[in-house]
Amino acid sequence: MRIAVTYDNGNVFQHFGRSQQFKVYTIENGEVKDSEVVSTGTIAHEALAGLLSGKGVAAVICGGIGPGAQNALDEAGITIYPGAEGNADEAVAAFLRGELGQGTANCDHHDHHENESAEAGSEEGCSGCGEGGCSGGCGGCGGPREVIYPGKNAGKTVKVHYRGTFNDGSQFDSSYDHGEPLEFVCGTGMMIPGFDKAVVDMEVGESTDIHLMPEDAYGERDERNVLELKIAELPGSEDLTVGQRVFLQDDYGRHFPVIVTSKDALNITLDANHEMAGKELNFHIELVSVED
Repeated sequence: MRIAVTYDNGNVFQHFGRSQQFKVYTIENGEVKDSEVVSTGTIAHEALAGLLSGKGVAAVICGGIGPGAQNALDEAGITIYPGAEGNADEAVAAFLRGELGQGTANCDHHDHHENESAEAGSEEGCSGCGEGGCSGGCGGCGGPREVIYPGKNAGKTVKVHYRGTFNDGSQFDSSYDHGEPLEFVCGTGMMIPGFDKAVVDMEVGESTDIHLMPEDAYGERDERNVLELKIAELPGSEDLTVGQRVFLQDDYGRHFPVIVTSKDALNITLDANHEMAGKELNFHIELVSVED
């Protein structure tokens, strides 16, 4: 069997929806045979279950995980072992000794909504947290995905190397730095739109450079996602500071991240826009392989 652990610098990363890497372990006869670190790259957070399912993962060890991600993993037939912390290898060893329990632990979000809950959780020990929203989706993540962007690679599993930069040349992400290519099912919305569209007709070994406007990346900023609340109406907010990332829960139980942008004695302002919203992005993409 294969087990995936949300991974960051040797430790269990605490927020499933924001995990940039998973360490995937192959287990045989109750022992770890080998392992590999898999980068999530620019995969939409909704598609993480699909990524893990495609890797043959049967169980996930993580810190916190919320309802949307839990449902996607359940549909993919992946068992969840939440609440883990510390060294990732030691967490897997505890799993093999039968010391980890199945269950749920609120973390992650699904979509931005204007309704908010009566409690805010901080990123450390939060009641709910997750990755800031991004474009794309997988329609359930567990089974075959509908092709959104047609092309010769659509519906096929591809591996790409990429480097992402802002217009000033500064880098925000790179699979080369992660040490392995990014894998995803092409043309199905697992990626932000412009990235997916660029790869769908590429040849193996081909490289391309693309410039994405916000509508083909993480969308424009929406001022409706800026929430101005009374501190007295949001228990826990009295301890928050400007610049802090926290997490709210909407009326449907879904969690979403926000940034504290201002605060006074009575009011607090929270921005639920994705941190990349409104930004133009550049990618260098190299298609490494294509599999049916």
